[in-house]
Amino acid sequence: MYEGIVQDLIDELGRLPGVGPKSAQRIAFHVLASDPTDVRRLASVLVEVKDKVRFCAVCGNVAEEETCRICRDPRRDPSVICVVEEPKDVVAIERTREFRGRYHVLGGAISPIDDVGPDQLRIKELMTRLADGTVTEVILATDPNLEGEATATYLTRFLVGMGLRVTRLASGLPVGGDLEYADEVTLGRAFEGRRAVHG
Repeated sequence: MYEGIVQDLIDELGRLPGVGPKSAQRIAFHVLASDPTDVRRLASVLVEVKDKVRFCAVCGNVAEEETCRICRDPRRDPSVICVVEEPKDVVAIERTREFRGRYHVLGGAISPIDDVGPDQLRIKELMTRLADGTVTEVILATDPNLEGEATATYLTRFLVGMGLRVTRLASGLPVGGDLEYADEVTLGRAFEGRRAVHG
């Protein structure tokens, strides 16, 4: 335990995701040793991001205006929506440059352990977006873990009944990986998702 404000800083940093006690202490002492100008700039950016950044009124992605740049882009295909858990997933998919449709950010995944049910996610908003018939395909790109699978299964029940094409991102073996190190679920998925090879 350190005195007063130093311990307060370590405690606050320790509340950040992925920052344990040792990392919080390291960051705190880095801040103490930093140039005051750098620290003020960091503090200013933290305050500014909370003031300026919000969530897109349409898809739930991060935005500095009422709607995000993807929802405002007329070149994006409005008939395909890719459903993801978090804004960081949008960034990951955008980096591939493979997807030209729009997104819907749920704001998490169904997780009974964490008290997150369907009502805590942006599922009602998704259903509202699908109501006018513009969307013909929904791609479920939730994480390939227990919570992501539960969320995808839950959504599939609603979406199939709406006459939409519902697809799930393929998952399986990473490029450059060794079969012997793949877990059973990943390997099983790779078999399920296999496709014909044309020579």
